[in-house]
Amino acid sequence: MKEALLILLAYLLGSIPTSVWISRYFFEIDIRDYGSGNAGATNTFRVLGKKWGTLVMIGDMLKGLLAVKLALLLPYYQDNEVALTTLETGLGLAAVLGHIFPVWADFRGGKGVATLFGLILGISPWTALSCSGIFLLVLYLTRFVSLSSILASVAFPVFILVIFNVDNPIYRVFAVAVALMVILTHQKNISRLLKGNESKVPILKYRDRRKERKQFRETEK
Repeated sequence: MKEALLILLAYLLGSIPTSVWISRYFFEIDIRDYGSGNAGATNTFRVLGKKWGTLVMIGDMLKGLLAVKLALLLPYYQDNEVALTTLETGLGLAAVLGHIFPVWADFRGGKGVATLFGLILGISPWTALSCSGIFLLVLYLTRFVSLSSILASVAFPVFILVIFNVDNPIYRVFAVAVALMVILTHQKNISRLLKGNESKVPILKYRDRRKERKQFRETEK
């Protein structure tokens, strides 16, 4: 009974529509009416800029992290690592479900990548940091958040199954499911990437302008 209440609480926590509330309160718009129509951090980066996109990303990550930490309210799980990880995974997934289908925002949310990252950070921080390294590297090289998210999610089961070799079978299945879910929820992004018309986030533009100036100077020689 207590577990069910915590899962419900985790879902409600995940349902907090960070980008929607920020766009409405500070800009008097609904972020879902602009850009990709998604209520996630990536679309916020594109529409409102890096300051607000970063704020939304942190907020969405905290939802997954705090949902996982709700397991601390049931102290009798702390002595059983497998049971604790299973409960934490369930709570985190409830938060991700809330982010994707938020009760506070007409069940129209984001794709849940940042909330998933918060979930992983709460359960296996070293794996989360490893995946974030891949995410940041790909983002730096391409400025495609979608591609960065996909490759980081694909790396997640590799870290769990091979590199860190986590014993918990439920968490191993979860790792594979995460990669598949991120790929499935990014089908439109994958299509746009293949067609060459995927939008880039407005960061590291100075690097692109520097390259353009260098190329221009070389063509003038």
